[in-house]
Order: sequence, then C-alpha cells, then structure tokens
Amino acid sequence: MPFKMRWYLNRMHRLDSSLCIAVNQTSQVRLIRDVFRLVSRLGDGVFWYSLMLLILLFEGSAGLKPVIHMALAGLFGTLLYKWLKGKTLRPRPFEVHQDIFLAGKPLDKFSFPSGHTLHAVVFGLVAINYYPALSFLIMPFVSMVGLSRVVLGLHYPSDVLAGALIGSLIAALSFLVV
Repeated sequence: MPFKMRWYLNRMHRLDSSLCIAVNQTSQVRLIRDVFRLVSRLGDGVFWYSLMLLILLFEGSAGLKPVIHMALAGLFGTLLYKWLKGKTLRPRPFEVHQDIFLAGKPLDKFSFPSGHTLHAVVFGLVAINYYPALSFLIMPFVSMVGLSRVVLGLHYPSDVLAGALIGSLIAALSFLVV
C-alpha cells in the first residue's frame, strides 16, 4: 500500500477512535446511558416488529405488502451484515481502547458494520416510503439507534456510517425488486 494511502487511513482511524471515545464519554451520565440503552434495545427489533404488527392491525390486508417488504429487506440486511462482519473481523471499540466504557451488550463479536444501524435505516426507509406521515417518529428513532451504538461503546462512528449507507442501498435496491 502506498505511503500516502497508509497515512490517510491511519489518520482516519485516529479520528474515528477519538470521536468514538468522546461520544462514549457521555455514557458516564446515567440518564444518557439509560436512554441509549433503551433505544438500543428497541433497535434490536422490538420497535420494528411492533411497527409491523401495528401496520397489520390498522391496515389489514393492505398492510401486508409493506410488512413483507420490510421483512424481506431486513432479512437480506441480516445476511449481508453477518457476512461482512465475518470478512472484516473488526474488533469492537471497547476491546481496543481502554478509554471506552462498555455500556451495552454486544449481540455478536465484531464491530463492522453496525447491524442495528443498517436495520434501522432499512426498516425506516421502507416504512416511510409506504407511510410518509410516520417520518416524524421514524427518522429521529433511526438517528438515535445509530448514535446509541457509539454512546454505548459498541461501534466506531465509521461502523455506524457504513451501516447507514449499506442500509440505504438495501432499501433502495429493494424498491427495484418489489
């Protein structure tokens, strides 16, 4: 790898780590830690599965297409992010930096990309496409899920950014198929 590329990547990693440490320090405040633990827990799927159930309850058979679309896009996201994590093998920030306070439970061993963020973006974009009026609720929640992963010491900001980009791509591609 050329020197200039190594220098650039090293600088990006230092910036990513510094930002991760700074954001994670906010988890020392109990209220912040508790709020983001709740958001992260809801982002495990509870929020999205509840939304899908509510869509079916209120929309009946008309809600079947959006719910199936969300489920299939989410399933593809799961397969892709697990494959990526197995290929990149990036350790979680709390395992690398002693300054990182682990404030949540990791669902798996590796950090890249953030599966929570990927799924929040996938589910959020698909849901908003069918129900734009829900944007006021979904968009802040999606943002909070991504932020929660760094606050809790589980991901670097670049993991969250990659998860958001991959989730956006999956959602966009899913509309070409459905």
